[in-house]
Amino acid sequence: MAIQWFPGHMHLTRKAITERVKEIDVVIEVLDARLPGSSANPLLSEMTGHKPTLKILNKQDVADPVRTEAWLAHYNAQPDTRALALQATDGAAVQKLAALCKALAPTRGGMAKPMRVLICGVPNVGKSTLINALSNKRQAKTGDEAGITKLEQRITLADDFYLWDTPGLLWPRIIVAQSGYLLAASGAIGRNAYDEEEVALELLARLRQHYPGLLEARFRFSGVAAMQDEELLEAIGRQRGALLGKGRINLQKAAEITMLEFRSATLGRITLETPEEFAQWLAAGQQLDAERLAKKEARAGNKGKREARQEGKIQP
Repeated sequence: MAIQWFPGHMHLTRKAITERVKEIDVVIEVLDARLPGSSANPLLSEMTGHKPTLKILNKQDVADPVRTEAWLAHYNAQPDTRALALQATDGAAVQKLAALCKALAPTRGGMAKPMRVLICGVPNVGKSTLINALSNKRQAKTGDEAGITKLEQRITLADDFYLWDTPGLLWPRIIVAQSGYLLAASGAIGRNAYDEEEVALELLARLRQHYPGLLEARFRFSGVAAMQDEELLEAIGRQRGALLGKGRINLQKAAEITMLEFRSATLGRITLETPEEFAQWLAAGQQLDAERLAKKEARAGNKGKREARQEGKIQP
């Protein structure tokens, strides 16, 4: 089952976005360039309708450049959508956002019709850092913990350009199991919502398959591609001294080390999914969710029949 995390303030954020979007010209969705599909919120398309959208692949400096290009092509091929990869602390790149917003909403601009932009993203994706770079001020709180921003706020970027910042928002049901693990590995999900060892094993499975050389270079051992995920986690714990009594490996500590290495980008430039992989995961997740819903409806129907029989409304 996929990891789930939808704390109370996200319900309020969902309502706030639904109301605010009625008067918005462009939606900026900030994605993690290391997981551009998994960090895209499927709720946004429902809430924002057909509003022009700018997809920002943030943290591109630590993502795989070849895969980043594939994701940019994927999003730029979608209607009313532009995509840009950048690093939120790169002021020159960030300043391109205003021009892209104007290209998406060319009739807006000037004091009579100011540009109104809503910026969204999953927790810990770098949205606040991006806003601070846009405004050249420290107007949004930043941190490495999911859920730093809790309230909506309006930021004036120019006399005719308004930006509404919203708290990080996930979605009530993550039906793509792989996405739940990758979001947790990236720090987008609160720590109490997942088992760190399980997430680390899923992360290592992706890294072992696609980036074995980076693991070998960082942890100074060979044969990664042929190792089992559990064996690899133990090897990392042993190499970093995460030991318990009698030579046993502290798997919790090894898991923390593994995720920290990924989040801090000390492993190298990594992207954990391609557009094709994510499309397959999504299709499988939708199929499983449809089956789950069908079973739920069947159970509800059977329950209704039993209750009707007990009340004598239908014959057994």
